Amino acid sequence: MPVSTPDEILAQLKQRQFAPVYFLQGEEPYYIDLVADLLEKHVLPEADKGFNQVVLYGKDTDVAGILGQAKRYPMMAERSVVIVKEAQAVADLENEKTWPFLEAYFKNPLQSTVLVFCYKHKTLDARKKLGKLLAGDKKTPAPAGTVLLTSKKLYDNQVIPWLSQYVRSKGQQITPQATNMLAEYIGGELSRLTNEVDKMLLNLLPGHSIDEDLVQRMVGISKEYNIFELQSALVRRDVLKANRILLYFEANPKNNPIIPNLTLLFNFFARLLALHQVGNPSEADWLKMGLRFPIQRRDYQTGLKAFDFGRCRDLVHLIRRADAQSKGIESGSMSDGEILRELVWLILHPVPLHAVTG
Repeated sequence: MPVSTPDEILAQLKQRQFAPVYFLQGEEPYYIDLVADLLEKHVLPEADKGFNQVVLYGKDTDVAGILGQAKRYPMMAERSVVIVKEAQAVADLENEKTWPFLEAYFKNPLQSTVLVFCYKHKTLDARKKLGKLLAGDKKTPAPAGTVLLTSKKLYDNQVIPWLSQYVRSKGQQITPQATNMLAEYIGGELSRLTNEVDKMLLNLLPGHSIDEDLVQRMVGISKEYNIFELQSALVRRDVLKANRILLYFEANPKNNPIIPNLTLLFNFFARLLALHQVGNPSEADWLKMGLRFPIQRRDYQTGLKAFDFGRCRDLVHLIRRADAQSKGIESGSMSDGEILRELVWLILHPVPLHAVTG
């Protein structure tokens, strides 16, 4: 069976088409968990799980133990299921001495077993034998009974379309403002995104869409004092509003940790820098940066006028400096609030970079 996409695998599972071996790998754990959970819950009826479903954890097992479980015939049931969670922690999985045993099983798996490897936050080395075996190529196809899923992290410009599609798949709608806020605030962390959306859907009134107000209430973003409002204040040189937001952040540090806020500011000014390099951004340029809607582009259009290329480049350096300070590098006794306050002052005042960094 060729390398599969998440949608292909999910469609097969809905039709109760199960493969003997699933190897789920990649930096994005969302689809690995989704596929593994569906297999754990739906391959066997509850009455058969006691004797025929085994969940192993990578740090507590080895290849011999995994294959020993996989080769067991089911007891009074059609199938057995063996799920290896945190498979990246199996001590000898990447030991070349065990590969002949894995290869032999993958090429001739027990058809009554569904064996699932959940190999998170990394992928097998495609240059080595086990990685080559599972991926296959034109000369040597992958074993017919294996399904390989490589779950990649989304690029920034893929988060908003993915999020919109996820909400539509639930039979609901989300406004562009709300989509942008979630994508910017949470980023491409799919598990957290879906958890927040699912929570909002439970509280959504019939006939309503997920909107900016609901996101602010449910995700814990203050309507007036949040990183997006600070960003807008900076590009508009609104010193009074920026300082009010900083005071709110300092009074509510748990809800406004510095590192995520610095990440969002860095992303904003890095995009401004890229837009300056483009010159006159086309629709394709905006879309490439994940800025699909006019409301998303508003602050960038203002920022292009407020900060020229050289200034944006300096501000990217200053935000990196603030990030290092937040981690204890050359920060002295400065608190997170003081670090952010200094950064905002430097953004609002045209101090040369060399005067700050020496």
